[in-house]
Amino acid sequence: MTLKIRELNFIDLFAGLGGFHLALNDLGHRCVFASEINEDLRKLYKLNHGIECSGDINKVDVKAIPKHDIICAGFPCQPFSKAGKQNGLEDVNNGNFFNKIMEIADFHKPEFIFLENVSNLKGHDEGKTWKLIQNKLSEFYDVKEKVISPHKFGIPQHRSRIYIVCRLKSKGGLGEFEFPENNYEGTLSIKSIIEENPKEFTPIRSNSLNHIKVWQEFLNNLKPDEVPRFPIWAMEFGATYPFEDKATANFTFDELKDYRGKFGQKIEGKSFEELLECLPTYSKTSQPEFPNWKKYYIRANRDFYLKHKHWLDEWIPKIKGFENSHQKFEWNCGNKIPLVIHDKIIQFRPSGIRVKMPDFSPALVLTSTQIPIFPWLGRYMTTREASKLQCMEKLNDFPDTTSKAFRAFGNAINVCIVKKIAKNLLK
Repeated sequence: MTLKIRELNFIDLFAGLGGFHLALNDLGHRCVFASEINEDLRKLYKLNHGIECSGDINKVDVKAIPKHDIICAGFPCQPFSKAGKQNGLEDVNNGNFFNKIMEIADFHKPEFIFLENVSNLKGHDEGKTWKLIQNKLSEFYDVKEKVISPHKFGIPQHRSRIYIVCRLKSKGGLGEFEFPENNYEGTLSIKSIIEENPKEFTPIRSNSLNHIKVWQEFLNNLKPDEVPRFPIWAMEFGATYPFEDKATANFTFDELKDYRGKFGQKIEGKSFEELLECLPTYSKTSQPEFPNWKKYYIRANRDFYLKHKHWLDEWIPKIKGFENSHQKFEWNCGNKIPLVIHDKIIQFRPSGIRVKMPDFSPALVLTSTQIPIFPWLGRYMTTREASKLQCMEKLNDFPDTTSKAFRAFGNAINVCIVKKIAKNLLK
């Protein structure tokens, strides 16, 4: 017997492109209020979903919000993300939004609360942040949470997020609710979401193609089991500057001048500032001492250079003119496959050129500089392909630039996962 899902009213907070709306509306529920601080996304919300979208939720009187059965909120993740400052609930700009959710819940007492955030929320501040959130929710609600990634449902994107579901204890709590099975073990391929003949796409620039070509030459000199598991920092090839006991910038003029800096160039100059210009950018920090991971990367790259110096000295001049981030390289494809970049997924990241298998996309992020690249197609991922990764194919209108679109999709809720969870939650 199929259990029927009740028709309920929901509100969509921090709505973005409307991931919660797409999922719950498709299950037969009705959105009675939405809020989104970004003006462009508010306009798109009305175009795509047919209802007006309010602005900053902190400026909305909770009494003016219509009666509802479900609060849906993918509240801002920046305070808890590993990529941010991790100020948590104390974050001046975004940390108080959870309190606003609780203010709405305390006033309206909806039967359900459905939240989404970065997976690091649970471990933030050694678990204290999650404990505080859990305690507040648990005053009137039964609470369950789980970290889920789309690739565990057969969707070709690795994107771990925490999903939190709550139901009023006075309504019986969550009872036998279980999160949907997420143990997909089949074969994933990014090609399952690729458009064959996209109308709009961004080609790879000629200089970027050259950078890929030069790094392919680098790989051509190695056997699969010789490719380092650590990031390649090419500026360390030939470098001898000191770094172990204290950060390099804390050495004196006389202590540095006899060493070699990036790509083995002699450290020289008339001032200390000129000496520092001979060093890699990442070694100029003013901190007292480098963290252990940085020391390890420097050590490992210098050892790699000494082992392969016989061919690296001829290769190094080809990379010297690259921008700093393109002088770094990460091979995330293991050591048992041909060392070929052309059929992999590439990202040009601040940490370097990253190459990974074409099974699933890395998580879409808020910055357009990390849009996945499909070198075999000679282009970047399209916005339509990004919408497929977030199960948002039903959207008719997208942000008007690629940069805005990927920022929105990087911040969006995955519709397929929300829909699966909601089916179990709202029976």
